[in-house]
Amino acid sequence: MWQMGGLGPMLGQVHHFVKYNQGKSAYAEERYSNEARRLYKVLNKRLEGRDYVAGEGRGEYTIADMSMFPWMARHDWQQIDLNEFPHVRDWYLRIVDRPATKRGYDIPKHVTDIPMP
Repeated sequence: MWQMGGLGPMLGQVHHFVKYNQGKSAYAEERYSNEARRLYKVLNKRLEGRDYVAGEGRGEYTIADMSMFPWMARHDWQQIDLNEFPHVRDWYLRIVDRPATKRGYDIPKHVTDIPMP
């Protein structure tokens, strides 16, 4: 629910104002960029001491991770350096390393490589 109510919509706004319409509204760029950074901090805190977002103990790979990964794979569009959020970066790299992620990223066809921090 956090992804659908916060992460997805807010990062979508960053894409709209920062990537596709840069320079048209400084207010919107700042507002949504700040919110994106806040959400990255929330996720970074959640991943502290965990491998994945949901599950017991260190967590387990679930639909929660799958639904968030595509948004985080556009960290460059959001002008976010994943190295500033080490737990998010490590989580991201764990998911990137999954064979199914590598295969899925090229469906329906290969367009670009998976962005790396």
